[in-house]
Order: sequence, then structure tokens, then C-alpha cells
Amino acid sequence: MDRRAWKRGTGSSGLVLLALVLVSVNLRPAITTIAGVMNQLHGAFDLDPALLPLLGTLPVLAFGVSGPIGPWLAQRHGTGRAVALAMVVLTAALIVRATVPALLLPGTFVAGMAIMTASVLVPRIVKANRGTGWWTGLCTMGFGLGAALGAGLVQPLEQALGGSLAFALAVWAMPALLGAILILRAEPQTGCGRTPPPTAPPPTALLSGTTLAEAPPSLSVAKASPLRKQRTAWAVTAFFGLQAMLYFAITSWLAVFLTSKGHSTADAAALLAWFSLAGLPASLMAPVLASRPKVLRVLAPGLGVSVALALVGVLVSPAGLHFAMVGVLGIVQSAGFGLGMALVVIRSAGPESAGRLSAMSQGLGFALASLGPLAAGVLRTWTGGWEATFLALAAEALVLAAAGFLAIRGPLVSLESTDAQSGPRSRPELVR
Repeated sequence: MDRRAWKRGTGSSGLVLLALVLVSVNLRPAITTIAGVMNQLHGAFDLDPALLPLLGTLPVLAFGVSGPIGPWLAQRHGTGRAVALAMVVLTAALIVRATVPALLLPGTFVAGMAIMTASVLVPRIVKANRGTGWWTGLCTMGFGLGAALGAGLVQPLEQALGGSLAFALAVWAMPALLGAILILRAEPQTGCGRTPPPTAPPPTALLSGTTLAEAPPSLSVAKASPLRKQRTAWAVTAFFGLQAMLYFAITSWLAVFLTSKGHSTADAAALLAWFSLAGLPASLMAPVLASRPKVLRVLAPGLGVSVALALVGVLVSPAGLHFAMVGVLGIVQSAGFGLGMALVVIRSAGPESAGRLSAMSQGLGFALASLGPLAAGVLRTWTGGWEATFLALAAEALVLAAAGFLAIRGPLVSLESTDAQSGPRSRPELVR
């Protein structure tokens, strides 16, 4: 390859990665902006307080029912255009729900559907470009950065915009629209349109070293069969769903819990932002470390145990230690999300399988996760305190550890015979 062609290839790969990161940043503010001002919604939108648990559940429920939309759109219009369309719908939903109070709930549901449609296609694009762990890490860090910005900036934006909470929520439509424009610009280079991607490795693989698809040699690749018959697919789905259930339960109610412990509304929102911000390095590094089988053996089950301990720590610590404990919880929780995304790439045999496994793990996983905010709120109402809620979440984190143990064992998920030969000897791993 001559130098000029090499530069063109690396520039195209860089544009794809930049577009993916910007899209990822936009896939959490729609949720965390609402979580950060949950106690203000009754006055600003005349929302019945009894509907607050439902509001926290709606976007996650939308995730669960809209999983198949992304692959369906990608098959017909190409992956880049499918993601761009999802971002345009997200832009519209953010504006409508903020400016028409009666549409706060349906607008939040539509925003969740758009987020899910884009989210399930990110691993497919990463796999098609043979992106390294750094690709997945940067995308998962984008999720965390968006979550932190949404929670941390909503109240400063409200003050800057003359006290209008509606405008502070609607302003997030602008970066969503920018994400749509950028992914359209990168669409010809996404590597997974309606036709199969070429098998030759892109320049990114030459620059970035070992890819997630080139982990240590495989002992086994599953024969092409429906996902429902592949145990690895179910293990990855369980891991993704459980960590998502924990994440959304925490982000929906952490600020309310902290307020009940004596923090002001502004301080509680800032601590919620800190929860996401503290986890940014972990969300970046978890996929990178996961490409090393020896680390993965400990990382996959160990994260669940760590989340359980961190939840108990937040529950029992005094207010003066909440900054530290919320930071620890943010680190281990974000690492779990990064690993969940990485497992979709690592444990699939090719781009098509990664896309389908992404749809299954995120679709069913988020359907499970939708129970998190609702169950946490119901437990808190029934018991009148937070102990039962936090202990239940800690017990769930231990189940997450078991799911992680199973997800890294067994054959790779494979839906087509070409997966095993995609690119230069895939060499997928089986961790023993």
C-alpha cells in the first residue's frame, strides 16, 4: 500500500471513530437530564409524582422493545444511514417532550427507542472496521461522558436560560443533530452497509495492533444456528441486561437517595454527574483490558462483586464520604458497561453476528433493565427506606458476577459460515 492510500484509509477510519464517539455521547443525556431534575418535574411539567417511577422506566422499556429496529433499518438502508435516522428522531423527541408538557412521557419513550436503534449498531460498525479495544473503549466512554454532561449541566443550563427547565432539556437536541450529520458524512466508510464488507483488513488494523477480533487462538466457534440456541449469546445477554438494570436503577434514584441523606438538590445532581464522570477512565480501559484473556478471567466475574461492595458502601457511608463512595460506584459500574459492550464484539465471530448479538443482548437486556428503576422505587415505597433497595441491587450484582463467569466461556456466537473466515484469521478466544 502506498503512503497516500494509507493516509486516506487512516483518515476514513478516524472519521468513522469520531462519528461513533459523538453518537455515543448523545445516547445518555436524554435519560440523565431527567434523573438530575426528578424532584422539579412536578412543578415544571405538572407531572403527578406517582408517575416518577414510570418516567424512570420508560426509556429503558423503550430499549427493550426496539432492539430489532436497528438491524432491520441497517439491512435496508445501510448502517450509517440507520444510525443517522435514529439521531434525527432523537433530536425531534428531545424538542417535543421539553416544549409540550403533555408529551413528556411519550417523548421520553420515543427518545429511548431512537437511542436503542443507534446503540445496537455501534458494535456492528466496530466489528466491521476491526476496531481495537480502544474503539469500543472510546465509544463506551462516550456513553459515560454524555451521561455526566446531561446530569451535571442541566441545572446550570436552566439558570443560564432564565430558569427555563424546558429549554435546558431541549438544548440537547443540538448535539444529537450534529451526531446525525457526522455519521452521514462517515457513512461510506462505516464498512457495513447493505452489502458485505470486504475481507481485507483496513488500515486501522495496521495502525492499532491486535484487534478485538484477533484475541488468542480459538478453541471453538459455534456452528451457525439461531441465537436462542447458543448459550454464549444468552450469557452475554444476561451480563449486559444485569449491568444495565443496575445502571438505570442507580441513575434514576441516586439523586433522590442523596437528597434524603441531607444533600441539597444541586449537590445531589452534581454527585450524580460525578458518578458518571468518575467512571469515564474505567469505561475506556475495560474493553482494552478485556482483550487480554488472563485479565478477562478475573474482570468478568470480579466486576459484579465490586459493584455489590460499592453499593453497600454508598448505603452505609456518612454524607461526608458520599463523594468518594459514589466515585467508586461509578468506576466499577462504568467498567461493567464497557465490558458488556466489549463482550458483544469479543464473543462474536464476525460483523453480522456482532450486530445480531448486539440487538439480542441490548434488546432483551434492556427489557430486563426496565424493571430496575421501577423495582427500586417500589421497594423504597414499600419499606419506607433505602436499605432493602440497595441490598437487593447488591444481590443482583452478585448474579452479574455469575453471568460474567459464564459469558467468557463456550464457543463464539456465529450466525454465518463466513464469520469464521472474516478478515485475517479471526482467532477468537475461548477462556478456560
